[in-house]
Order: sequence, then structure tokens, then C-alpha cells
Amino acid sequence: MKRYDWITPIGVVAGVLLVGLAIFWNSGSDGFASFFHLPSLLIVLGGVFAALLVTFPASSLKRFGSVSLQSFRRSPDQIYEIVSLFVKLSEIARRDGLLALEKEMVGIKDPFIKKGIYLAIDGVEGDTMVDILQAELQSLEERHKVNRRMLEKAGDYAPAWGMIGTLIGLVLMLQDLNDPAAIGPNMAIALLTTFYGVLLANLVFNPMAGRLAQKTEKEIFQKQMIIDGVIGVHHGQNPRVLEEQLSVYLSEQDRLKGEVKVEKANG
Repeated sequence: MKRYDWITPIGVVAGVLLVGLAIFWNSGSDGFASFFHLPSLLIVLGGVFAALLVTFPASSLKRFGSVSLQSFRRSPDQIYEIVSLFVKLSEIARRDGLLALEKEMVGIKDPFIKKGIYLAIDGVEGDTMVDILQAELQSLEERHKVNRRMLEKAGDYAPAWGMIGTLIGLVLMLQDLNDPAAIGPNMAIALLTTFYGVLLANLVFNPMAGRLAQKTEKEIFQKQMIIDGVIGVHHGQNPRVLEEQLSVYLSEQDRLKGEVKVEKANG
């Protein structure tokens, strides 16, 4: 079950606060009004959206919101639980045969684990099983990469549209140098669009894309461990040997967590 990840919004808010403090220290509370200019913001956001429309099909852009939200969610770390599950399945398979594992599938929610175990139950050869699971893993990685690319492109486009806004502001300013009243608003467009573009790229779009890349790496790492576990069960590996083999995927924290659980169970 995915949970809300507070670290991502905290990071965004912290970045905004740091910028706000810098403005406040240099110009007081009155300085904030100078850094809000709706036309400049619309140039950047509208330009980014327009560029994304050109780059990606509508089917992909429909997922932009849901993909962005994924960076604010996290899945609980279940690596130790997965190791324990495969040790249990290995014990059942060695004692009662692979067909006995079908009853255990009812309580398993992870579709990747279920698919691997069902392949083992159906008597699929080990090499073929690995090829099927690895193909699914590559497909998952490619889907995540395509979704993440929208945020990465938004991060590329935002500073560029900031520069476009700057050029617009400079042109307007140079046309009205004889009108002092027009210089201020035109300078605001010239400078603030670059500010908004750089800020959105480096505080929102690119960091969110980086967060999604880390989540993908973690998921692939976990699924690779599942493949090794499925193969171990399929080959009838000794549960203790399988546990040692899968333990290489555990961090020191996960191993300590497992030792505590064992001590509580024995106590």
C-alpha cells in the first residue's frame, strides 16, 4: 500500500521558504509584491504546457498529473518480508511439492510474485521463467521512463521559456524607453520569467523526476530479488541457503529489523 511521502513537499516548501527569506532579508515584506507578476508566470507555465503538447501525445499528457503525484507517494519497504515469504514458500515446496504453493497464493497481493510462483507451479523451465520475468521487468522500467520523461522535459523547457519571456520584456522595454512608466512592468517580465523558469525547473520538475527515478530503481531492485527467490523455490533450494542468497539484498537496517523480529518470536 502506497503512503504519502512528506519529504517531497517538505523539500519544495523549504526551497520556497529559503527564496522568501532571501527576499525578506534584502527588501523586507514589501519585496514580495515585486516577485509576483502574473504575466511572467503565465508565459513560463503556458509555454511549458504548449511545448509538452508538441512533444507528447494526448494519451501521455493525460497521465501528467497522476505521474507527478507519484513523487509524493512512497511504498513501504518490504524487502525483509519478501525474504521471509520466499523462505516459507521454499519450505512448503520442498515438503509438499510445487503444487502445494497454489493455496499460498491467496494471501499474496504482489502480482509479480504471484506470476513468478504460478510459472513455477505450471512447470515452466527455469531459463524461460527468467526470460518472462525479466521481460516484464524491462517493460516496467520503460513505462516508468516514458512517464518520467514528461517531467524531465518540463524541467528542460521551463528555463528556456523563462529566457523567451526575458527577450519579450527586453524588446518591450527598448520600444518604450521614452515612457518611464512602462520600463518597470517590462523589466518585470524580462527578469521574473527567467526567475520563474529556473525556480520551477530546479525546485519542482527536475527534483520530482529525480524522485521518480529513485523509486523506479528501488522497485527494479526489489523485483530482481523476487526473480531470484522464484528461481530458488522452483529449483527446490534449501530454505536456509535461499535465505542467505536473498539476504545479500538486505541493508544493514533490514537485517537488524529481522534479528529483532526473530528475538521477539523466540522470546
